[in-house]
Amino acid sequence: MLGLEDGERPPLGFPGYWLYSAGVATVHLLGARQPREGIVVRGATQHFDHTGRFDHIAFSATDAAAVRERLRSRSVAFREQVIPRTGAVQIFLHDPDGIGVELNFPPEENR
Repeated sequence: MLGLEDGERPPLGFPGYWLYSAGVATVHLLGARQPREGIVVRGATQHFDHTGRFDHIAFSATDAAAVRERLRSRSVAFREQVIPRTGAVQIFLHDPDGIGVELNFPPEENR
């Protein structure tokens, strides 16, 4: 949905993906793994009503019109706002575990 690309990931001993933006590993997704000291493991079939203290993650983004269309075409709920004074556009949505995703677009994309 965000235009991130699956990319190279070191062999870490458990499944997962590294998603890249403009050639930079930006998001690390973890697959099933065994619990270790100090690490809580979420099962892949579990869904959570809250995310504890972790509320959201924010990205700089471009092409707000294309993002809106992609989200609508896949029936992804989102809300949008324009930041006062700067005119920058923000789009907010949630991932399947309820983590908020904030996309920040430059003011010139306020159309």
